Amino acid sequence: MNAIRLQIPAHADYIDMVRICLFGIATKMNFSYEDIEDMKVAVSEACNNAVIHGAKDVASEVIDISFESDTTGLTIKVKNSGSVISIPNALDKAAPLPDVEVSGLRVGGLGIYLMQALMDEVDVKTTEDGTEVCLTKFLSATKEYS
Repeated sequence: MNAIRLQIPAHADYIDMVRICLFGIATKMNFSYEDIEDMKVAVSEACNNAVIHGAKDVASEVIDISFESDTTGLTIKVKNSGSVISIPNALDKAAPLPDVEVSGLRVGGLGIYLMQALMDEVDVKTTEDGTEVCLTKFLSATKEYS
């Protein structure tokens, strides 16, 4: 397994750097354009959550990102050392949008749902040290990783 690690300040201005790295890695792995765009949205959601919920001291806090690739696909891990996710069992509570008007939706809370919809596997691990979101996208059987 190959791993590329990136550390960014816990600030929204740096999330573009994560997407740029993801694009380069996923392109080299021969992911389709659609899969790459899906992964970019999912990793942006994970990073946004890390910025919003993970920063205790914004001036010194960082987000650690790792891109772990093998012949089956790509796993992206986004870790922060801030407070743990405040919603217990966030993955279990993620569900399709209810039958309501768009104007009736609350702000936030759709990140986990989007990640699950766009990625093949999503895992959230919380400890007293922080939160790690693991996002996995598998290569289709017809593509080879070079």
